[in-house]
Amino acid sequence: MELSWYDWAIIVVYLAGCMAAGLWMRRYVRGVDDFAVAGREMDLNLGIASLAATEMGLVTVMYTAELGFRNGPAGATVGVLMAAAMLVVGLTGFVIRPLRDAGVITIPQLFEKRFGKRVRWMAGLVVVLGGVLNMGIFLQVGGKFLVHVTGMDMAYLQWAMTALLGIVLLYTVLGGMLSVLVTDYIQFLVMGLGIVITSVLVVSDVGWSDFVAGLGDSHEKAIAYQNVREKDAKQSQKAIEAVRQSDGWEAAESLRKKQEEKRQESLRADRKPLAKESVLVVHTEEKTEAVTMGNPFNPVSPNGLGWMYVVWQAMFQIAVVTTWQTMIARVLSAKDSGTARRVYRRTAFYFVGRFALPGLWGAAAFLYFTNHGGLPEGVDSLTAMPAYLKTLLPIGIIGILIAAMLAAEMSTDAGYLLTWATVIYNDLVNPCLRRPMSPKAQLFTVRALVLAIGIFLLAYGLWYEIPGNAWDYLAVTGNIYLASVFTLLVGALYWRGSHTWGAVAAIVLGAIGPITFLIVNGIIKSPRFDIDPSWEIKPEVAGFAAFGLSFAGMFFGSLLGRAFGRKRGDSGEIQAAEATP
Repeated sequence: MELSWYDWAIIVVYLAGCMAAGLWMRRYVRGVDDFAVAGREMDLNLGIASLAATEMGLVTVMYTAELGFRNGPAGATVGVLMAAAMLVVGLTGFVIRPLRDAGVITIPQLFEKRFGKRVRWMAGLVVVLGGVLNMGIFLQVGGKFLVHVTGMDMAYLQWAMTALLGIVLLYTVLGGMLSVLVTDYIQFLVMGLGIVITSVLVVSDVGWSDFVAGLGDSHEKAIAYQNVREKDAKQSQKAIEAVRQSDGWEAAESLRKKQEEKRQESLRADRKPLAKESVLVVHTEEKTEAVTMGNPFNPVSPNGLGWMYVVWQAMFQIAVVTTWQTMIARVLSAKDSGTARRVYRRTAFYFVGRFALPGLWGAAAFLYFTNHGGLPEGVDSLTAMPAYLKTLLPIGIIGILIAAMLAAEMSTDAGYLLTWATVIYNDLVNPCLRRPMSPKAQLFTVRALVLAIGIFLLAYGLWYEIPGNAWDYLAVTGNIYLASVFTLLVGALYWRGSHTWGAVAAIVLGAIGPITFLIVNGIIKSPRFDIDPSWEIKPEVAGFAAFGLSFAGMFFGSLLGRAFGRKRGDSGEIQAAEATP
């Protein structure tokens, strides 16, 4: 379906109204405190809307739909774990209460009082590295949604996403957190309307009983297909090993490549027949692969997400809700720690819907394409959902959906741009200055950093190839700093024995696993290299490595530091820090 003028009118009116509201708030920005944390005057309702809107971007809709496409309802397990973590933290005040009471602008600023300026700078560096790399695919993934749901020519993708980023940069650079909070409120309402309407239409189209039965049937057929594939793989491996022993490594590698080429040709030839067996074949210029439905009702099943993945996600979500700087920015903008805790408690269940509803769209897309001859050319597990919605939504409704998704993209981009720019200014630039900047220079610096990050994202997002599914990439890049900063926060706030040596070790060691994952899997996935896919690192392995090495680094490093180094922070408690760097 092509967009009608009704749809375009809805989209244009929304974008114009959102930009006007954001620009209006620039008059209230008097300094960095207003720009970065809205003068610490965020109330409960605005905090709920802002937190929900910022953490529900277009990239969120895409990766949660992909989880649903590959795992059915079990893909929403991540959202359930996140909601549980937010509820526990909101009830107990774990980490967020003392963090808000400290009066800091960013998390790394807290570390200077306990561990020193060097640790603050190092923590700021990994926060920025993880955050900016995490955000790097937002434009790429959002652009893919627009291309497949509107039928837009790929040639216009770069221009469309550049224009959208330009609007976000304009009101974020001028209005800062004040503009972000106001536009988040508008975007929260539009986004909620679009998501609810679309979910109702999807359920009406598929039918709930047919949906449940279809997922179960798809998984059963997927198991049969995978058993055949495993048997073939074992036979191939035996043949490769026999050739290696008789003729050497080069001959074995040549045979492996020939077998992979044969498999690719078979998948291309059997694309439509396989769809009848609940096996969808992705065929794009970059890859040809078979996608099956994991266990849709048991997330810890070996044929689903698996228990190791679920345990990693449970650890990961606790770290997210206590250290993810875009979420913590709302904590630090709240009137007090009590307001911050209430925001968490009341927003918690929203994160179940954040994963479950787009996941429903993705699972419905799997069933739709299974019953209609397979995936179209150029559509993969990430873009199957928008390709399905294009066939489903009527005129007017599709315009509301696109406006809602643009709302999601804008709110997330604005919040993230402001967050990472604030960390760079507050924790990388400021500690290196001998004399503090003037208020005007401070504000100009943060605004320039927002603009610089936007330009970087535009370039990075257009060439980087995601190694695996989108959620795993986001989780692993976030883990570059989540594991280590979570360890530092717990150590600084709750362990008297934590020491600067342990903090440094936790930061360095915690980044090793995720960075290795990105480099190794990026090389393996690249079409420029022909490397055995079995060498790929699983995301849960990288995640466990990040947490394990961070904890070990903090514990053993602190023991060594207290034995041989200079003691620091014997009080074991962070008192309220100054609000200014």
